[in-house]
Amino acid sequence: MARYTQDSIERLRESIDAVELISERTDLRRRGSRWVGLCPFHEERTPSFTVDPERGLYHCFGCQAGGDPITFVRETQGLDFSEAVEALAERYRVELKREREDPAEEERRRRRERLLALLDRTASFYSKYLWDSVEAARAREHLVERGLSREVLEGFRVGYAPSAWDKLVLAAGRDGFTEAELTGAGLAQRNRRGGLYDRFRERITFPLADARGRVLGFGARALNQEQGAKYINTAEGDVYHKGRTLFGIDKARAAIAKAGRAVVVEGYTDVLALHQAGVAETVAIMGTAMTREQVAELARAVGADGTLVFALDADSSGQEAMLRASRLAADREVELRVVELPEGADPADLVRSEGQAGVRERLASSVTVLRFAVGRVLAAADLATPEGRDRALVRARALIEEAPERTARRDDLVRLVADRLDVPLEYVAGAPAARAPARSGPPAGAGGADAREGGGPRAGARLDAESTFLALCLRSGPLGREYLGRLTPAHFSSDLTRRAADHLRETFEDPLAGLPQEDAQLTAAVAEIALRADTEDVVEQGVVRMSFLGLEQRRIEREIRHARAAGDLQRQGALASDRQRIRREMDAVMGQAP
Repeated sequence: MARYTQDSIERLRESIDAVELISERTDLRRRGSRWVGLCPFHEERTPSFTVDPERGLYHCFGCQAGGDPITFVRETQGLDFSEAVEALAERYRVELKREREDPAEEERRRRRERLLALLDRTASFYSKYLWDSVEAARAREHLVERGLSREVLEGFRVGYAPSAWDKLVLAAGRDGFTEAELTGAGLAQRNRRGGLYDRFRERITFPLADARGRVLGFGARALNQEQGAKYINTAEGDVYHKGRTLFGIDKARAAIAKAGRAVVVEGYTDVLALHQAGVAETVAIMGTAMTREQVAELARAVGADGTLVFALDADSSGQEAMLRASRLAADREVELRVVELPEGADPADLVRSEGQAGVRERLASSVTVLRFAVGRVLAAADLATPEGRDRALVRARALIEEAPERTARRDDLVRLVADRLDVPLEYVAGAPAARAPARSGPPAGAGGADAREGGGPRAGARLDAESTFLALCLRSGPLGREYLGRLTPAHFSSDLTRRAADHLRETFEDPLAGLPQEDAQLTAAVAEIALRADTEDVVEQGVVRMSFLGLEQRRIEREIRHARAAGDLQRQGALASDRQRIRREMDAVMGQAP
């Protein structure tokens, strides 16, 4: 795929009003030359989020989020780099130029753009027909009976396909679209005599859009049994791929990014009802066959440590879909939870029967997928016989063994199963390791093993010290440039800060110049460092030197640990001497401090 030229990207950055763009997500107020507000990336009461309109940068001093407008759109809307660039270029009317696009690739791109334009016009055609035509009266009544407002229906561009065989074909032809484009977009098909007719007729239509809101196809619901299948979709083709599509992702992506949570349902009207009830982070998988691509898209949208909440129908296929999704998401840093729905009810039914407050209460009381799976085993068990309890015990224990040992959640499940099956805890806990005493010392992620290997508070402190030093260098002019030149890869515990230092050495006078197009992490890191440099007061030489000595000390301590692990006594001795020297230099600098 062709990349956009760096000149195009720079013209786009220069055209964006960062304050206007970011103000759509949080209220900003001027403070000197900056704008400040509550961070849109985490909950806070005191503003720690700042925007520099001159340089087009933002940074949160609370959660460390930062970057330029392209990064902001990526993070708040769940887009990749190219998608964010294209969305901003459309908004600010900036022409993007591609690098080295071959003729075949250009032809494919132009054809796709034509198909997308046709699909978008078709969505508008169907939507207008729903509200303006006499024929669609029954469809309007059906949607009202489902409790859906005109506002939410128009927001999602729900429409109605006329009953005539060729109404869309004729309208599209008048607009200059070819028969090949109509079939390529999945809107028409040929009869036995080779004639062209509309694929969707006498059905309620739901546009299926990507994360940017571009219509890729349609789902269509019949209003009577004589029409055959209750739902039909656009056929798989050049544009539409069912396994990659999530209904409502374009409307939900901002809410998902802000909440760090996506609510996953089965059907179109479930999405509409929950959005109407204020649960704007809802999307649908359009059935129960969830795919790896859909899980990946949702994991990217919620971000690291985000949550996917499944509210699928309570029948067996919905339950199996939730368990299948948990297996697909096993290697991703997201938590999966399940809303347990009443038998025979779907989320749209709950909105009508329990209202907004009831739906939110059910979402808040969601359970882990493991708890849900164990609950299924217990609900299906024949508890009246020893044989039935034994079968349930074997199945429940197999599920529990997949959970991490010595966690509160695991212990809670053990107690639940033991109580329901009326067996001792030891029968459920199974392996001796599960009954072993807890390890002494801090748990992983709280200063223990995880912190030593790069996670936890210690790692955060190291990275902050490295970023602070780079900011001091930027603020210190020629002195800072000199100290940047002294750095080696060994001074960094993070590849990201090392790459940021490499970039700053090359672009010291203009840190934001020449950032790699698709390296969002580096863009955010450099933006944060540049903003820190601007907020620093005049920096004394001793402060820069002290910060550098701190990096030196940590470098030496890391190398001592490596030498100790390798049993290299000679190296340990030399490094110990270096450590003493650094401490003396630090004492000397401290002694010079006022």
